[in-house]
Amino acid sequence: MKFFHTSQIRKLDAYIIEHEPIASIDLMERAACALTAAILKRYSGCSFSVFAGPGNNGGDGLAVARMLAAEGCCVEAWLINPKGKLSPDCAVNFERLRNSSVSVTEVLEYFSMPVLSRDTIIIDALFGSGLNKPVSDGVFADVIKGMNASGCRMVAVDMPSGLLGENNYPLSGVVVSATDTLTLHFPKLSLLMPENARFVGDMSVLDIGLSQEWIEREPSPFNFTDEKEINTLLKPRGKHAHKGHFGRALLVAGSKGMAGASVLAARAALRSGVGLLTVHVPACNNAIMQVAVPEAMTSIDSNDCCFSDNADPRKYNAVAVGPGLGQSKVSEVALLNLIKSCSVPLVLDADALNILSHHHDWLSLLPKGSIITPHPGEFERLFGKYPSRYNAIESVRAIARDYGFTIVLKGAYTTIITPDGNLHFNSTGNPGMATGGSGDVLTGIILSMLAQGYSSANAARIAAYVHGLAGDLAASEFGETALVAGDIISFLPKAWLSVEKGGKV
Repeated sequence: MKFFHTSQIRKLDAYIIEHEPIASIDLMERAACALTAAILKRYSGCSFSVFAGPGNNGGDGLAVARMLAAEGCCVEAWLINPKGKLSPDCAVNFERLRNSSVSVTEVLEYFSMPVLSRDTIIIDALFGSGLNKPVSDGVFADVIKGMNASGCRMVAVDMPSGLLGENNYPLSGVVVSATDTLTLHFPKLSLLMPENARFVGDMSVLDIGLSQEWIEREPSPFNFTDEKEINTLLKPRGKHAHKGHFGRALLVAGSKGMAGASVLAARAALRSGVGLLTVHVPACNNAIMQVAVPEAMTSIDSNDCCFSDNADPRKYNAVAVGPGLGQSKVSEVALLNLIKSCSVPLVLDADALNILSHHHDWLSLLPKGSIITPHPGEFERLFGKYPSRYNAIESVRAIARDYGFTIVLKGAYTTIITPDGNLHFNSTGNPGMATGGSGDVLTGIILSMLAQGYSSANAARIAAYVHGLAGDLAASEFGETALVAGDIISFLPKAWLSVEKGGKV
């Protein structure tokens, strides 16, 4: 799903009004219908207090108030209008609401926060994605402070009011701390940044049927990866295919006491369709690997405890290195030798990245199509500390371009940064996956995709999506607290079946 800078969204709105056979007020009604349905699904039987601004976001909120009342909900509304001027569509919905059963108060000057029951659900419709400066003072700041202090759960319409669409660093104003954000048609960049998580809450994207023609034509580097898109990327398996058609992969992983990392990555690779997998392990881990993953072959290092030999990459379609590797001096030398001798795409994770962080000049030696998969700590060690994820992503886009590799920045909405400057945000996954070994599983899946001939960008996108989906399926069965990395592997078959069938499982 392509999404856009907020300045482009205004262009989209203008295009729809000019070219589509629908009036802007009717499009607002369509958006309000989608919002109302989503709110009732989450908060059936509740009372609602709507706080609306004077623009079209406020018009959405006023229409939602009317529709909630029509569904039998107890609703009251406040229209915050200090300049005494409403957008045309907001004015229409204000008039419609005044002719309904809903109590609506227009606030022109001073605002005093009403006393609300803690069970009341606040609908925040003060500002949408068009806000272009922080809310620091005045009546709107008072309203936001009052809503945040109420102790009520809050649903933000499109954006938490006070949050800008892209960069919010340094944060200088007040922002609604929403429980849920119902964003319209596609996400906005700031909703995906971890520094804004305390404002966004749970984000859902509501389809309101905007112009696909404009969306397909308008360029954007931003993509929010969903199942429909992943399904179109998958290659069909031929009737007469054999294991040689699905790639030969080499995994260099494990050290003494860290055999589990190599086992998890190997099992994930095999559960993701690779034809043949060889795992290069220190001698002490060979028996463990042979028993734990009988489907994999092993290449045994001459060192009993760690990676020290140059595992020959020439007969493989893709190579991954790093899980459980350790950072000994001999492993450091062996990693450099592997990088220099490798001409196929290389996936670097975990200790391979930690070693690289001490040798930044090695980045230029990585073979074309390589992928690095840092978590935030590894990312910081590699590229330095940034004040926000937004600043980090903007900076490393140039690094990915200059070095020609793909960066998979792990976390909520795992971000895939490709050499062409595009950003792909993953839509699957949950906090239960923040557990040891989860990253090793992702490395195994990426390795499998590369070995099967997928491009680096598509391998990373598919792997991140399926990894997160398997984690979501595991969490639905076991909950987030009890989830371990092995559970993600156990649910990979169901995850692959789901994307192969387009979610019809």
